[in-house]
Amino acid sequence: MSGKLKLKAAFISLMMLAIFLGAWHLATQPKESAVQAGADSEYAAMMGKGKEQSGFPAPAKVGHAFVEYLSDPFYDKGPNDKGIGIQIAHSLGRVALGFMLAVAIALPVGFMIGMSPLLFQAFNPFIQVLKPISPLAWMPLALYSLKDSDISGIFVIFICSIWPMLINTAFGVASVRRDWINVARTLEVNPLRKAFLVILPAAAPTILTGMRISMGIAWLVIVAAEMLVGGTGIGYFVWNEWNNLALPNVIFAVVMIGLVGMVLDLFFGWLQKLVTYRE
Repeated sequence: MSGKLKLKAAFISLMMLAIFLGAWHLATQPKESAVQAGADSEYAAMMGKGKEQSGFPAPAKVGHAFVEYLSDPFYDKGPNDKGIGIQIAHSLGRVALGFMLAVAIALPVGFMIGMSPLLFQAFNPFIQVLKPISPLAWMPLALYSLKDSDISGIFVIFICSIWPMLINTAFGVASVRRDWINVARTLEVNPLRKAFLVILPAAAPTILTGMRISMGIAWLVIVAAEMLVGGTGIGYFVWNEWNNLALPNVIFAVVMIGLVGMVLDLFFGWLQKLVTYRE
């Protein structure tokens, strides 16, 4: 993409953001009836929030939440009051552990399935049955078996990450040109060297596509999992702020979730371009 086209795209994006924020600001201007205001106050009182302001927050209040939390992202004032940097770090740690466990299993198994039509037919029924199961459906079994919320969260990340990587690895390996494999066989290259020097470079873009998809799913799932198990993490932060009826903080956390997800996706996209370029 040329520099001029990038500038035009950035300008259009900024204009869209400005229009969205303007519409949001106008939509949240005070215009409630006295009856509605009274009903909201009664609801807030029932939730134990006294005179806390009701209604959807204006952009200015969400902006204040951004300034407040990003000015000191790593503060720690107890189990239920930690900075957004600590919350995101805990979530990323769980995602990284579960994701790497999935990589350690998905890549070698995917290689075997891709190289052997017999193994593909043997594994395929299990993959087709287990793949559509929602990762959160495993949470009760994980909590019961593992007896630890952190390990259960890591297990859920593992189980949701493994399938896209496994399938894409098998597909990428099976799609390697037979000519290259035949040349390696003719040169009597041993299986290990053939796997690392011939098959892996050719299948790398497809494998990274699976890893990119898996990381997106893992980051999505950890937020939901942390809402269920509690503890420290961005998902728990969202749930805790909702329980406090602090909607500006909830919106701030939602935006941070999206930004972190975008950075993770850009990283894997960069890896894909790097591998494709080297080819």
